[in-house]
Amino acid sequence: MKYYIIAGERSGDLHGSNLIKAIKEQDSEAVIRAWGGDMMQEAGADLVKHYRDIAFMGLGEVVKNLPTILGLLSFCKKDILTFQPDAVILIDYAGFNMKIAKFAKKNAIKTFYYISPKVWAWNQSRAWNIKKYVDRLFVIFPFEKAFFKKYDYEVDYVGNPLFDAIADFTPKENFRKEARVGQKPIIALLPGSRLQEVTTMLPLMLSQVYNFPDYQFVIGGVSNLPKELYTRWLSLFPVKIVYDDAYNLLTVADAALVTSGTATLETALLNVPQVVCYKGGAIAAALAKRLIKVPFISLVNLIAEKEVVRELIQQQLTPENLQAELHKITLNKASRQEQLDGYARIKAILGEKGASQKAGELMVGYLR
Repeated sequence: MKYYIIAGERSGDLHGSNLIKAIKEQDSEAVIRAWGGDMMQEAGADLVKHYRDIAFMGLGEVVKNLPTILGLLSFCKKDILTFQPDAVILIDYAGFNMKIAKFAKKNAIKTFYYISPKVWAWNQSRAWNIKKYVDRLFVIFPFEKAFFKKYDYEVDYVGNPLFDAIADFTPKENFRKEARVGQKPIIALLPGSRLQEVTTMLPLMLSQVYNFPDYQFVIGGVSNLPKELYTRWLSLFPVKIVYDDAYNLLTVADAALVTSGTATLETALLNVPQVVCYKGGAIAAALAKRLIKVPFISLVNLIAEKEVVRELIQQQLTPENLQAELHKITLNKASRQEQLDGYARIKAILGEKGASQKAGELMVGYLR
């Protein structure tokens, strides 16, 4: 059978690659065309567009790039009709993918959505559109199944694919030597994977370097962004940079400052105490305040349904607050252990690995 998969972000590329492997196990003749990244291509997809060319974050960036986005949508629709897949599989990336879901439904193409748009977090009425345009929804958090039931929409809970990624990960024994970081305790800085995120978050994170002289700070960079975003700080701060290797960095880190997103849950699953950071533009922040319906922004706290990690958002994200919270998870043993105990509860809630495998099996089964 033929599958057309769309992932618009780095995390989607990771989960998409594992999904492709699972589909190929169930359907040995699968032909897969995809928007994604290097990992999806390595898993066997014919790559149409790389996510670095289609990732736009925030209202301002979307408006500025609207002609480009509309052009990409038009191209994608034509490419789908030319390819004529048995199913379109959408991975997160809601703004773009929901438009494709509507288009696929109109053209009688089966539509699967893996990793639901976060409609439970804000503008919950969007759940009706998912029900209308998506044939099967595969969710990765236990609370999502109950949420969609309120809309009389039965979804498949498959578990969380981060378990797959982390279970398949083997730490490098000589990572410290390869990364040239030495044996001094490490605080990892994970400022995000998008240009706007890194530009905003990294300077705030670096404000702590001289406040913790007993630690070394190591930036987790991504190679799809300009290196100058990171290297420009090397003359001002005694920091190191590691590219495309966040998991290995976290395995040797004592603590982390993490931009809100998938990385917060990855950091928790790798058992590293963290402070969650986020600051967006003024317009986006004002809209979010009106629309967001959940008490937390980090996946860690949302899953736990309580504060496990401290979230510093918008005006709360100051150097003074960062210093206080980082002190708690590095030098305060009781606060540090409390966070680690919270991580253990989250792992129990999420269950075991196998999300990608289960999703792949179900998708091929539904098509057959």
